[in-house]
Amino acid sequence: MPDQPEPRRQRILVVDDQEDNIDILEARLTAWGFDTATASDGVQALASVDAHPPDLILLDVMMPVMDGREVARRIKGNPNLPFIPIIMQTALDSTESKVEGLEAGADDYITKPIEFKELEARIRSMLRIKKLQLALAEREKELSEANHRLTFMSQTDALTGLHNRRYLEDSLHEMFAHSDRLGEPITCVMCDIDKFKSVNDTYGHQAGDAILKQFADILRREAREIDKVGRYGGEEFMLLLPGTVLDAGVTFAERVRKSVEEATFTFDGGALRKTVSIGVAGWPHPRIINTDKLVSSADDALYVAKETGRNRVIRFDGEDFKAHTKKDGEIPEDHVHPEREVPKASIRDLQAGSEGNRASA
Repeated sequence: MPDQPEPRRQRILVVDDQEDNIDILEARLTAWGFDTATASDGVQALASVDAHPPDLILLDVMMPVMDGREVARRIKGNPNLPFIPIIMQTALDSTESKVEGLEAGADDYITKPIEFKELEARIRSMLRIKKLQLALAEREKELSEANHRLTFMSQTDALTGLHNRRYLEDSLHEMFAHSDRLGEPITCVMCDIDKFKSVNDTYGHQAGDAILKQFADILRREAREIDKVGRYGGEEFMLLLPGTVLDAGVTFAERVRKSVEEATFTFDGGALRKTVSIGVAGWPHPRIINTDKLVSSADDALYVAKETGRNRVIRFDGEDFKAHTKKDGEIPEDHVHPEREVPKASIRDLQAGSEGNRASA
């Protein structure tokens, strides 16, 4: 077996303005198996800690320029430093003096003249506490990372890396409440890759997965950082655009449509050109009373885009949408109270069976 490396010797910083005291403490600490560093005043001590944080500090209270209490206060107040136990040493044995030191950040106290057996016991006790603190911090870090991974997995579509439906729906409720409170607009965009089922049927599901991933990349590129982009299900995707009026949402959707139309989607063994149909709905609007209606309106507009030729952007209150829905039995818009929605069947219910499984579109 190869030789095991020797364990690292723990390093103690001795801070004292008396050179004789430093020499004595260095000799004892070395005999106990510790490495040492020294500083003769508070300023040197802080510089030493910043450059090379020790495992423990043996800190004299009474020093010129900057006393031990201020040194302890600055070390404990530095968020960039790890936990470093501080044992203060002083000739002042009053309760008041000890309380001041502990309140400044000291973890333990020892009075002069120093009893070295007591000092060794206190040092080793503090180092055990440090070891436990580090183990606890590492465990908390691992738990935090695990929770972060679980949260990410619960909110993310595994194939595309976009948000999943659950996250989109949760986000929409939050965004809608925020928009309602501040009177800011919000637009919902629903996208569906045209004739996607034929890709899986002709080239296989791996080709279909490759196209979904590349389509997701296009959506990422076109969206802003504040937009929510996700896979709603199958080949259907949703984008939530906060602070975006309906006209701007339609402009954005048209840009996405053109980007998809101009793209070449590649997969192992081939390449394809694809198109996308898009439906757009926005709030505030007399016909949008809640998040469900916002989503269903965008989805109905998407359905009309598929029905009227694909590779199109349809807004839920546009002329193309009205003409198509009135032709197929939709309740005319002038029958809708401006403040209260009249219950009605969705377009998909009215035309059930006319398109079959939308995945085949």
